Amino acid sequence: MTDTPESDQGTSSAVEGGDAPAPAPLKINILTLFPETFPGPLGTSLAGKALSEGKWSLETVDIRTFARDKHRTVDDSPFGGGAGMVMRPDVVDAAIDAVWPRRGPLIYLTPRGKVLDQAMVRRYAAEPELTLLCGRYEGVDQRVLDAWDIEEVSIGDFILSGGEMATLVLLDAVIRLLPGVMGNSESGEDESFERGLLEYPLYTRPADWQGRVVPEVLLSGHHAKVAAWRRQQAEEITRQRRPDLWSGYAALKKNDFNKG
Repeated sequence: MTDTPESDQGTSSAVEGGDAPAPAPLKINILTLFPETFPGPLGTSLAGKALSEGKWSLETVDIRTFARDKHRTVDDSPFGGGAGMVMRPDVVDAAIDAVWPRRGPLIYLTPRGKVLDQAMVRRYAAEPELTLLCGRYEGVDQRVLDAWDIEEVSIGDFILSGGEMATLVLLDAVIRLLPGVMGNSESGEDESFERGLLEYPLYTRPADWQGRVVPEVLLSGHHAKVAAWRRQQAEEITRQRRPDLWSGYAALKKNDFNKG
């Protein structure tokens, strides 16, 4: 079991001068058979800086330490036959019981879960604590999932070797939304999915690269025209590439028009 201590910067105590108290750090607990996976890439860049500053903390728990035999067995063959092994309910239950503080979501990363979206990410980022269960083999015995009413979440319609990589994806999306992690809050507001649309095309210097020039409107300095162009581009890209997102956005846009 490893624990990253929380920094004094992340406490809720009031600061001098009567300012509002600093937000409490997000505490993250991860139950896994491979605790050495973490923090991994979350220890670098914005997430790593936020970890060192105490904006979030991490505790990784090795599920194998809760095995009840000398061989530290955590899995067994599935009832009814079939390939692969299943993580035992007694072992997983003991790990959850020891770690989950009974506050904040208890999440199991699985391909059959509800597909993660930005609305879920925002909800998780507002929680005081997240506890994530990383499955392995063919998965976790259904009875322990039912017993703890675990929230099942998927990061997409594909299969990974285990829940660790999916957990890293979920946490990266969450941590960047924590207060003070992104330097420019407007950056997050313009990203894909925040307004129900994919992001517009991005350009930087040089203005002419190998004969490919930046759209003239972006060089005009006219903020309203730039905003209108970006919105039009985002709508067109979403309509072409993600009809599922477009249908929802179009319905909301129509509803807002009717209200107006």
